[in-house]
Amino acid sequence: MVAELEMLDALIAGVLGLLIGSFLNVVIHRLPRMMERQWEMECRQYASDAGLLNEVETSTDSSGPFNLWVPHSRCPDCGHKIRWFENIPVLSYVALRGRCSQCKARISLRYPAVELATGALFFICAQKWGWTPATIMWCGFSAALLSLACIDWDTTLLPDDITLPLLWAGLLGSTLHWIATPLPSAVLGAIAGYLSLWIVYWGFKLATGKEGMGYGDFKLFAALGAWFGWQALVPIILLASVIGAVVGIAMKLASNLRDGKYVPFGPFLAGGGFAAMLWGPEHVMRHILSMLSL
Repeated sequence: MVAELEMLDALIAGVLGLLIGSFLNVVIHRLPRMMERQWEMECRQYASDAGLLNEVETSTDSSGPFNLWVPHSRCPDCGHKIRWFENIPVLSYVALRGRCSQCKARISLRYPAVELATGALFFICAQKWGWTPATIMWCGFSAALLSLACIDWDTTLLPDDITLPLLWAGLLGSTLHWIATPLPSAVLGAIAGYLSLWIVYWGFKLATGKEGMGYGDFKLFAALGAWFGWQALVPIILLASVIGAVVGIAMKLASNLRDGKYVPFGPFLAGGGFAAMLWGPEHVMRHILSMLSL
């Protein structure tokens, strides 16, 4: 009976994850565009203050507000307004056969994939920690990390609006004992995570004159250090580096590298974070060592 109730709780968490995953698709799509709009507005304001633009050129965008809530979701091809029954996680995609109900344009498979991934992660968290504050913490961690991975893959941006709250949430969870990482280890993890990649960044830049990664990677690694402690940083960065190298080489051989020949590092850091959450940093380290010894 207890096992059945635990499974029911995990299934409820999984369904909640599907719903949250639908919202994450909005975050992944809109947050980078909100940032770009903000940067453009700030640049225009700076140019206006410097007398470089006239009043017409500094006028704000007349297309209306754009945030996570408005405007209503629409088909990017025909502008069809997405109705509520066309926005049910996974089921609507299957019912519509992956196409817009109006213009029949293909809907990206990424939408149901994000929903399913979020549902699976919430299900796993509820199974692992039950209905406890730890489950809420790790579900939030999963949602934030999945969003960051997708945004960075699409745009090479790791928004402060997600990385910094993720870092502070890790420290708060450690302080309240909602996650197992002791507070001293979490603080040292955040500091070491940021400084380690910062040193690598400047060493690479001084040696080559190029930027090998962005500051968002420092903040994300600092957040992972806050959640898992400084001891987890080595297995996370090793796993991210190995998988990143394999994916980068595969993309290069397939001529799929983007302009500038880069592969964003954030998704692989996120992968290391998920591995540490699911199996523990020590287990991840053992597997890495076994892989490298082959």
